Amino acid sequence: MSATPAAMPTPAQAPISKPQTGTEFLESIRDDGREVWIDGERVKDVTTHPGFRNSARMIARLYDAMHDDANAATLRAPLHDREGWTHPGFLAPRSLEESVQQTEAFAHWARIGYGWLGRSPDFIGAAFCPSFEVEADYFGEYAGNAKAYAKHLREKVSYIGHAIVNPPIDRSTPQTAKDIMIRVEKETDAGFYVSGAKVVATGMSMAQEVLIAHHFIPVTDKKYAPVFSIDINTPGVKMYCRRSYELDAYKSSTPFDTPISSRADENDSILVLDNAFVPWERVLMYDPAKANTFMAVPGQAARGLLQAGVRLAVKLDFICGLFMKAAEVGGTKDFRGVQAGMGEAIGFRHMVWALMAAMTRDLMPWRDQYLQPNAVHGHAYRVLAGEQYSKMRQNILKHVASGLIYLPSSAHDYLNPEVKPMLDQYARGSNGISSEDRTKILKLLWDTIGSEFGSRHELYEMNYSGSQEQVRVDQYVRSFQNGTAAQMLGLVDTCMGEYDLNGWTAPDLINFGQKA
Repeated sequence: MSATPAAMPTPAQAPISKPQTGTEFLESIRDDGREVWIDGERVKDVTTHPGFRNSARMIARLYDAMHDDANAATLRAPLHDREGWTHPGFLAPRSLEESVQQTEAFAHWARIGYGWLGRSPDFIGAAFCPSFEVEADYFGEYAGNAKAYAKHLREKVSYIGHAIVNPPIDRSTPQTAKDIMIRVEKETDAGFYVSGAKVVATGMSMAQEVLIAHHFIPVTDKKYAPVFSIDINTPGVKMYCRRSYELDAYKSSTPFDTPISSRADENDSILVLDNAFVPWERVLMYDPAKANTFMAVPGQAARGLLQAGVRLAVKLDFICGLFMKAAEVGGTKDFRGVQAGMGEAIGFRHMVWALMAAMTRDLMPWRDQYLQPNAVHGHAYRVLAGEQYSKMRQNILKHVASGLIYLPSSAHDYLNPEVKPMLDQYARGSNGISSEDRTKILKLLWDTIGSEFGSRHELYEMNYSGSQEQVRVDQYVRSFQNGTAAQMLGLVDTCMGEYDLNGWTAPDLINFGQKA
């Protein structure tokens, strides 16, 4: 008898690629050696420090939502190059259906943070990750790095922040002070060492990586022109944080009194690189001509504006709902003036959602089989958002008025049996709403609109897309680039071409004094 042939071994299958979970995210930043400073002290672990721990857990919620099978249709998209899935925003859409899913994914994540996480991981994922892949040749000799980094980002769904603004040491001169700009100190066979600083590095204390790039003021010297990513826990990367609203709440408040600022505080920091090492494989550009145009990489602006606009739209959903609750608890919901104020806020909300719907569905051909949102609608959002957000905030303060002033000092008042009966009687709401519920609603409104946290968010939205003047200049310049100006001017020219000093030149119109 012949022996039965042995089965041939099959090659090991590559594991199915999935993004990190919330637990994996928290473990990756736990006591990892990052250098974060606040109140004169170095933070050993941002996952346990009371100034960062709950905000970090809100980010972890985003990752866990992707791994919840109930959200699979919205928060999972198959990878294009291997078996597995990622967040839809980390891929360039190839169809209207994929574009709609991407927008729904942005909205789903934004709702987890109630719209208050302005730099959630999908912002960079949306703006940069697909462009690094689709427009890899834009990066010249570093095209391979760009594609490899895009693959890394979409497979892990890294929490990557970005820092592009130089410290404004002296705005009276055309050049930023050279000793503060990010610059290459030394090159080696393995990479280069960089020093310098960036400001308004939002959420960086909790991020895993940061993208360093150049923006606005042109550079001419190669040493000032690197564009790269770097791990936050790299030796020499230092973050000097602003005041922590989460820490303030921990020290002197309760979740009842500060329900958003105590868990959705994306601390803005001064990011300093002090002779930090960057491997060559993390370099994306290293040339003044390239670095000066990094923010113009095709696709980046439109995709970033889509994610940002959807996030703001969700935030407006939250604020409008809270405004309506405040009017009900204050007994003013039927007042004509208050209804007009609420209607104005809702109208702002509708405009932002409409612009995002237009971006989602009015798709422009990109490269290969890919599509991108029409940036025209996104740039309209840029002009609208900052000024209207400030107006809406003042509108709410005006209509809710003193209801935001006479509030119990803290939740502890209701836990005191001597104080609670007095509050139940004299601080109750209208329409049968209890004192505790009235206070809960108005404390939430004050935390998001009236507090220092609320003021920070007004300033944040006002300057989200850059200076208000520059945003408007950009709109004007782009109207000539995209043909809108020609269309508008042409419409006027057509009108003026139908008459002259002698009357109508259009053959179907009757001049004055002529019979019909």
